[in-house]
Amino acid sequence: MKKHFIEQSLIFFSVTKWVLLSSSIGVIIGAIVTFFLNTIHKSEEAKEFLPFESYYLLPIGLVITVYLVRTFAPNATGHGTEKVIEAVHRRDGKIDVAVIPVKLVATVITMFTGGSVGKEGPGAQIGAGAASFISQIFKFSAKDRKKLVICGISAGFASVFGTPISGAIFGVEVLIVGIIMYDVLLPSFIAGFAAYTTSKLLGVHYYYYSMEFYNGFNFDPVLIAEVILAGLFFGLVSDFMVTFLRRSEMTIKKIKINVYLKAFLGGTFLVLLSFLVVDKYFGLGLDTISTLFYSDQNLVEQLPWYAFIAKTVFTSVTLGAGGSGGVITPIFYVGASSGHLFGTLIGDHIGLFAALGFVSVLAGATNAPIAATIMAVELFGVDIAQYAAISVVISFLITGHRSVFQSQILKMSKSDMLNIEFGENIDQSNIDLSVKSKAKVENFKKKMNWSTEK
Repeated sequence: MKKHFIEQSLIFFSVTKWVLLSSSIGVIIGAIVTFFLNTIHKSEEAKEFLPFESYYLLPIGLVITVYLVRTFAPNATGHGTEKVIEAVHRRDGKIDVAVIPVKLVATVITMFTGGSVGKEGPGAQIGAGAASFISQIFKFSAKDRKKLVICGISAGFASVFGTPISGAIFGVEVLIVGIIMYDVLLPSFIAGFAAYTTSKLLGVHYYYYSMEFYNGFNFDPVLIAEVILAGLFFGLVSDFMVTFLRRSEMTIKKIKINVYLKAFLGGTFLVLLSFLVVDKYFGLGLDTISTLFYSDQNLVEQLPWYAFIAKTVFTSVTLGAGGSGGVITPIFYVGASSGHLFGTLIGDHIGLFAALGFVSVLAGATNAPIAATIMAVELFGVDIAQYAAISVVISFLITGHRSVFQSQILKMSKSDMLNIEFGENIDQSNIDLSVKSKAKVENFKKKMNWSTEK
């Protein structure tokens, strides 16, 4: 009895400790991220005072961004989330505090000048940086600091997404593929909700979409078959985006010229490219995304079939040339536009497939199927849940063992016919097709031949 009492007392103390810590850190991060979001909003409004389109300044904007990051905070490079995951796994959550102001300013400049990036990655990096700074001030242990930084990631995502549950889950799920860190769930939920609530109280407005397809689950085998096909398609789209982003980054990095000249030429290339494929692929593209969910297709912005490809190219070059910003908002654009294309080809439920693409490409490109499914419910309503779950998981599997976040740790195989040699991160993991996997494939062929003959 005494042992039981001591156990429960210690658990109560631990829960109380993390409720207080995570709620406090959530409020602080919510306030910081609100300032970041308001700064982006003001910079968007400032574009109206320019006598020309702001994206003509992109070559100069990228040069300035590269200078700021290289000079003051090298860890602020790229789309943010990648560096945060790396800090959690390799440095026990230690993040240079200079990342916070540099990431904020560099991202605002990139977005103001038309860079095809998002705001959620920087939001997560700013949140994680603030959590790391606070934990170092109060001299927390390495274990507690790491835990608090994960809370910072969740709080940053939740306050930017406007989806406290999926934002918090995403911050935990994105770290290790195949493992959910249950010991961080409670503080992550609390930090995410506290950050989201703080942002709302400080005036941040979030947008949600009503997708009332059915009052309940009506069994429609044709629609379910279409959703399964859509999941396969979104998995291929996710694979394309991840691969293109990675190879573009490597190709641009191999170009042996001055980094500032490279940034300038990258921006110039995108400006020239916009004359060929129109200029709607600069910036966040949220206005375009929001129109794709309408049931009335007369209200939907007309997109060319290659819109998701063009957005991938603009995002890849922006980040590869040194731009600062997140990659998830472009993933949303790619997902929604590819879903719109799929729905158009099917000829029905175009708004539904745009919504499914929105979350399914996110799941495939980031290896976060649980967060993506919950996000579908938070953004589009509970009526989409069963369709989202099917499409999201299929996309997650079809994308394979790759991710836009190369610092993710891979701890699962997406097929029992593959033998995976897990490395320090997902980029270093290796699929061994020489021994075990080959034997499984041969065994599968024999079974199929036996079934056919029978």
